[in-house]
Amino acid sequence: MSSRKVGAGKTKKRAQRATSNVFAMFDQAQIQEFKEAFNMIDQNRDGFIDKEDLGDMLASLEMSYYDMYASGKNVTDQYLEGMINEAPGAINFTMFLTMFGEKLTGTDPEDVIKNAFGCFDEEGTDSLHASHFLISCMQIIKVEYDDTTLMNIHTQLC
Repeated sequence: MSSRKVGAGKTKKRAQRATSNVFAMFDQAQIQEFKEAFNMIDQNRDGFIDKEDLGDMLASLEMSYYDMYASGKNVTDQYLEGMINEAPGAINFTMFLTMFGEKLTGTDPEDVIKNAFGCFDEEGTDSLHASHFLISCMQIIKVEYDDTTLMNIHTQLC
């Protein structure tokens, strides 16, 4: 990993350069959306995402440590460090885009995914009711259920 002088003997991590052109993986609209997301996460506006940025971003979304813990997602320093350590170097925008490119490799194109979820949007509201989705999936894989099971699913998810 490279570093650069920040001042008074301090160095700052710098992301390694990707060897392939990650910008060719996405169209301009997608790159702009990723840039907006990156800027939302880079809370201190230094051009890099670090553990503090992630913590601050979660706080700005009003997702307190307690709320995340209650939802089963324990946001500890260790959890945040684990997220940051998924990158091979410091996370600048190019690294951020590269990481998304790696995660998205092999997935269906956006329009295919939207069309698939559109099948479950019976009212055309661009939203998906969890209970309707789960029941549809149960029907597809032919899971046996009775009215009580359906009511329990609906109650728990709504």
